[in-house]
Order: sequence, then structure tokens, then C-alpha cells
Amino acid sequence: MPKTVDRWDLSYTQNRELSWLKFNARVLEEATDPSVPLMERLRFISIFTSNLDEFFMVRVGSLFDLAAILPKDRENKSGQTAQEQLDRVFEAVRPLIRLRDSVYAEVCGELARNGVSAVPYRQLEGADKDFVQDYYRGRMQPLLSPQIIDRSHPFPHLKNKALYAAALLQDRDKTLLGIVGVPESIPPILMLPGEGTRFVHTEEILLSHVKKIFKIYHVVERCVVSVTRNADISYDEEKFEETDGPDLRSHMVKLLRLRERLAPVRLEMQGEAPQLRGLLEQMLKLAPRQTYLSACPLDLGWAYQLNDCSPALYHPPYTPAYPEYLSRQVPMWTQVQQRDVLLFYPYQSMQPFLDLLKQAAEDPLVLSIQMTIYRLARHSAVVKHLCAAAENGKSVTVLVELRARFDERNNIEWAQALEDAGCKILYGAEGYKCHSKICLITRQEKNGQLTHVTQIGTGNYNEKTAGLYTDFSLLSADPRLAEDAVNFFQNMLIGDLHGSYQRLLVAPFTMKDTLLRLINGEIARGSQGHIILKVNSVTERELIDKLAEASQAGVRVELIVRGICCLVPGVPGKTDRITVTSIVGRFLEHSRVYCFGDGGLRQIYISSADIMTRNQNRRVEIACPVDSPELKDWLSHYLDILLSDNVKSRRLLPSGDYVKPPDDGRPPLSAQSYFMAHPPALAPTQVPRAPLWRRLLGGRESR
Repeated sequence: MPKTVDRWDLSYTQNRELSWLKFNARVLEEATDPSVPLMERLRFISIFTSNLDEFFMVRVGSLFDLAAILPKDRENKSGQTAQEQLDRVFEAVRPLIRLRDSVYAEVCGELARNGVSAVPYRQLEGADKDFVQDYYRGRMQPLLSPQIIDRSHPFPHLKNKALYAAALLQDRDKTLLGIVGVPESIPPILMLPGEGTRFVHTEEILLSHVKKIFKIYHVVERCVVSVTRNADISYDEEKFEETDGPDLRSHMVKLLRLRERLAPVRLEMQGEAPQLRGLLEQMLKLAPRQTYLSACPLDLGWAYQLNDCSPALYHPPYTPAYPEYLSRQVPMWTQVQQRDVLLFYPYQSMQPFLDLLKQAAEDPLVLSIQMTIYRLARHSAVVKHLCAAAENGKSVTVLVELRARFDERNNIEWAQALEDAGCKILYGAEGYKCHSKICLITRQEKNGQLTHVTQIGTGNYNEKTAGLYTDFSLLSADPRLAEDAVNFFQNMLIGDLHGSYQRLLVAPFTMKDTLLRLINGEIARGSQGHIILKVNSVTERELIDKLAEASQAGVRVELIVRGICCLVPGVPGKTDRITVTSIVGRFLEHSRVYCFGDGGLRQIYISSADIMTRNQNRRVEIACPVDSPELKDWLSHYLDILLSDNVKSRRLLPSGDYVKPPDDGRPPLSAQSYFMAHPPALAPTQVPRAPLWRRLLGGRESR
């Protein structure tokens, strides 16, 4: 039976996919900001493009699946079927592609005036042309595998997001299709010798040689193309149980192979080739609306390879600070036993946590380390220290989530390395991804007493993203947190998701209920109630409705939501006490902070979970209370700074559009720039006091 939407009030909610597209347009807006250095603007265009690629692979792919399996079901934020959502998505994406092409042309023009230019192949001459021709003959041509498609040559499998030169070929009275892929081992750009930063796109070199590659045919049309495939692979545990594979790791390896062959959902073409387009759509079984013509390159990942241009074209280098209140000469274990430590990435370094792990691996009194892993760096110091601990005879238990989308292969490899070193590996509860970030270190003191340090974070144990994403990492010797952490890992080992905890909120069975109760507590306070939630996305319908109820009860609700927000603020009589702020800047806003109440009544949590259906209902997540009054004060002021940002923040309107905050006469304040200039001092004796913060916030009330 199709799901009914009669019981949902759709007047203050919007479709998830369209909300995400509005957010990605906001990312593209950063590429138009003249205050952003030119190479960083180019990278924002690259981020916009890679975001859109993943959107088609995952979200559009899943909508196609839903349209086929549950065609009459309607989602509960807009009341649309999957097919209706697809129709809206295809319509909304096309103008974004045109805007992207326009912004790309503008940025490239400015880069060329600053000595950085992509040289079209047709404009090459003299030594440059000879250099490129030699490169093609010596490096590219031997690796090519051109193919024609006719009765004797079936249509080849085009890999997901790979680049191909496609050509419409004429052979007397026959029309053929020619395909040749850009070799995977070839870099995406070829740097030209000489002064300045000049380069040629590899796919353009290949396209320019299509006539020679298919020399016995007449080339009617030619174009660079790329196919996007549905990457929403199913982690079906029932199927897993029926297989003969020894474990989930083997099953995941098979699924990753499957991803490469899933159905196409989009065709991209750089330039126009109408006859070729029609033939490709026919062979790929795609509708015309699924084809997008682009003027700019189809893959912009090369923007991150241009690192040697003028320093003026980049953000000034920034190195996360080692917290001043921590001593490099005193073991981290000793310092955390004395007071809670809250690390704030990327303004503060991840090194104190890495030092804690390294010292624990070497400490003869440490008995065990238990940890969850969702995403890791390619070269991971975390894994290095865990392996060292196991090799030193400590009990190391690691819950590796193999189903972390697009990191599956990386996690499979790390799980094998950890297991080889002697770590105990588990893969989480059946049917639920483990997205929590928790680490428990247990030590037996000389008197025989067991002591613990618990770490809980909002982001992954990834040294690379810790320098790019804003996240919090709490290190605490609180025995109540340690007891909860012990219970958590024991529950995970036996697959028990219903465990009870003193302090931690754990999804999927206690977190949402507690959040609903906390919101109800603010509803009971009426106009004195206050809620601030900083998250990446808001989609969970029951929590959305509860926040709307809070607004209607007079509660002030301030949401800081980087991406998707299905709750529409400012709807009269429904959500008019709710504001939604989004910040997009140099760093990706990734931390999750929940704040309920003001002053002495205030309750603050840091969490791995967004306000999304998947996080609250289908994942293992953790939210941890912050008890230190000094840290609570600092987190409150941190939220105030975000809400006072009038440079990089945007406000969500009832229409779903984002606009700059109104000019109220305050001096410009960028939260990220502020924290870069003033790395937080979070030691209890060094918390910034109200007079300074009031000056910074331009009069915002202090909590």
C-alpha cells in the first residue's frame, strides 16, 4: 500500500533534494566572491561539481530505485512521489550547470590575467605543439583502446565518471559510434614548459586526435563524454546471510565491484554534438532530460593539483595550533585526568589526541583501547598507533564501519591491516551503520585500580579532514562517561542496540526520544525557552514537527544548518520563531552541537548525529553532554559567534532561497576568520569572559 501524507503538515517543510540543490548553489556562490582568492574560487567550482556528481550517484540513483519499486509512495516533506521528485530535480539542475559554466569562464579569465591558463589544443603552436605531440605519441597513444560499436562490436561498459572521447563515424552508408577512454594512469592536465602556469587538458588532447584514431572513417561529430551511474549499492544483510562468504568484508568487496556496473543515471557532454547525443542516449537508455551539456571540463579535480602558482592566488597557509594550555612534556593521560580537554578542529591540532593514542600504545600500564572508525586518512597515524598497541600486547578492539559510502575500499584495507597486527575487528550491528566517534582507553594503575580516558567527537579520526573540517573532540576522565563507553562497546560486541546509558545519548533507540523530551522542556518554558542546534542537515520529520511546535509555543529556535534543511523557517503561525543560518567558508562546517536553555538551565551536547532520519533511526550515533561550566560557557559563545557571522553566513527564507543577513550596522564578522586569528583557549582558567565577547558580538546577549 502506498504511504499516505495526509497526516503531515506540508506548509512548513520542503523537499530534501531541492533543498540540497539550493545549498550546492550556495557553494557555487563562493566562487563568485571577489574576496576569495582566485584558485580557491576555482576549487569551489570543483567542489560544486563533485558534490553534484555524488548527488546523482546516490540521491538520484536511489530515487530511480524508489520510482521502480514503490512508484506510488510519497515522501513526507513535500508529498511528492519519487518520479515527481526526479522531474523537479532534472528541471532544477539545468540552470545550475549554466551558472557553473558562466562562473568557470569568469574565473578562468581572471586566472589567465594572473598567469594561470588552460591552453586550448587548437591554439598550440611551435615548441608547445611539438611538446604535446611528443607526449601524446610517447605516453598516451600506446595506452589507448579505441572501439567501434556495430553488430560485431557491442557497446562497451563506460565506467562511472570516467572520461571518454566519443565520435559519430561515417563509413559509406553506415553510421557508427567510436569510443576511446582517457587512460586512467594519465594525469588530467599536462603542464606546458616555459614561463607561467600553462596546461592542456588530457581529454582535449585525446579528442583532438580522434580523426587519426578512427582514421578509416569520416568523423561527423566528436565530444568528450562521461556517464554517471547509480552508486546506491544495497547493503542487504539478508542477502549477505545467504552468501557463502566468510564475513562482511568479503561481501563488501563484491558490492564494490557491483557499483561499477549499476545503471546510468546521467550523461554529460562537453560541447554540443546533437546526433552523437541521440545515439548515446539510445544506447545508454537515458531520456533527453538526463543529458547535460557543459562548456567547462567534466572533471575539475585537477584544480587541487595546481599548487605552485602565485601565493596571492590561494588562502594564506594556516597551521592548526597546539593548544597553549596543554604541555608537550606532560603525558596526555595525566593532563586529561586533571581536567576535560575540548579540541576544536581545525583551529586546534589533532595532535594531542594522536599523542594520547601513541602514549597509550607505549604505556605498559594501559590494558586496552577500544574505538569506532568510520572514515580514515589514506596515510593514517591512528591506525599506526592502534597496530603498535596491539603489537605491544594490549587488547585493541576496533569497530570498522565497512559501509561508509565511497570509503568502503579504504576501510576494507585498514580493517585487514588492523587484523594482521592483532587487533580484534568487528563490523557493527546488522542493518545499522555505526557512525559514532568514540574511543575508550583503559589503564591499570600501580595500586590495581582501573582508570579510563574517553574520547567522543563530532568528526572522523581523519588527520586530513581534521585540518579542513570544523569539529569538536572531547577527552574526559569522567568515570560516568567511561562506564557508558564500556557498556557501549560490550553492547556492540554482542549486537545489542537497546543498551541503557547514564550520560550518553545513543541512536537509534534513545537519542531521538531524549531530544524530543529536551525540546518539550523548552516548550514548557514558553517564551523563555531557547534552542540552538548546529548540524549539517535537518530532515527528520518528527523532530521537525516538534521544533515547529516549540516555535508555536513561543520558544526561540535558532538552527545553524550547513546543508539540507527540510524545515522552512518564518512561516506565519507555524515556524515564525525559527531562524536557519548556513555558513559556507574556507572550512567545511561539520560539528554538531545541541544547546537547550540558557544560563544555569542550559544543557549542551556534542554529537556525531545530524537531525536526519538516517542518523536518528538507522545508525548507531552518540551525543555526549558537556558538563564543565567553563566549556559550556565557551560553546555558548561559540554558537553566538556563528549566529553573529554577517560575512559568510546566509539566512534561509520561507521560499527556500538563501540571502545575506540584513545590514544592521555591525562591523563585518566572519566566524571562521575570527577563530583562525584567535584559536580558542579552552582551559578552565582561560575561558574568555563576557565583556570581551560582548564587544565581539556587537551586543548579542550572553548566555
